[in-house]
Amino acid sequence: MFSGSIAPFLAVVGLLAVLWGLALLMRGTGRRARRGTIAVLAVGGAGMLLGGTAFAAPALPAVDGGAGSASLSVAAAPTPKPTASAPSASAALDALAVKGRAPMTGYQRVERFGKAWADVDRNGCDTRDDVLRRDLTQVTGGSCKVRSGVLHDPYTGTTIHFVRGERTSEAVQIDHVVPLADAWRTGAQRLTKTQRTALANDPVNLFAVDGPTNTRKSDGDAATWLPPVKSFRCTYVAHQIAVKRAYSLWVTKAEKAAMQRVLARCPDQRLPVATASSTPAPLKAAVVHPGALCAPAGATGRTAAGTAMTCRTSATDERARWRRAA
Repeated sequence: MFSGSIAPFLAVVGLLAVLWGLALLMRGTGRRARRGTIAVLAVGGAGMLLGGTAFAAPALPAVDGGAGSASLSVAAAPTPKPTASAPSASAALDALAVKGRAPMTGYQRVERFGKAWADVDRNGCDTRDDVLRRDLTQVTGGSCKVRSGVLHDPYTGTTIHFVRGERTSEAVQIDHVVPLADAWRTGAQRLTKTQRTALANDPVNLFAVDGPTNTRKSDGDAATWLPPVKSFRCTYVAHQIAVKRAYSLWVTKAEKAAMQRVLARCPDQRLPVATASSTPAPLKAAVVHPGALCAPAGATGRTAAGTAMTCRTSATDERARWRRAA
């Protein structure tokens, strides 16, 4: 009703008028004077009433409660929920161990990594068909077997019309982003058979790709082979890092340098979202035999009696053997 600058003035004047009127009443003046005093008190009271809004609590902002609403309803702000962003590919790469390649001794595809392709997720379909159904479009076939489909190959950028058959199926192959032979040379020897089978069938480690291109890749790592389509290399390397991170594998010096060159063009690249099979069970220390040759240097294990051992050289022997942990 009154602006913020007038209301305080009215309140002060009204208070002074009331005090003056009370003083006059206490003096006990005549009837006419008492009438004037009462008038002064009335004016003073009105001034205090009209100006009192200056000292009242500030009004709440209007809230639309609907037509005819008589109550104020304030909705609570939603509780912020944490967002789990995938780790940076560069940071994950920096956290990987850097070592030389272990020998291929003992490597056998089926014996070490299981028969291709296992149904590790127990959905009734083998891994190859799962990946084909995931990566192809215009898929035909039953609930599991993919009979045909179209692949937009991420490695070459070409379009491949896939038809299942003895002479045609190889046109589309399932690539292990981290080749199993490379995995064996960079730490998979320490994994259990169950963990290696999970690695061989992990969706993060698999792409449906052009068959001849996959054959040319063979078991090359990032230092020796990258997809011809350069725009896909950041994704490709991120998948390799994610697999090596999930299964406690290491990278070679040359491999890490190649990955860093790729990621320099995409510094914001994130790791792919891990799948359930991307989280292997904790590594179990291998049972080793003291004095036996071993690889790689730095690996750990225990004897059958439980003695901690380390794969290392000695001052008198340059060959890495299982020796008692220092």
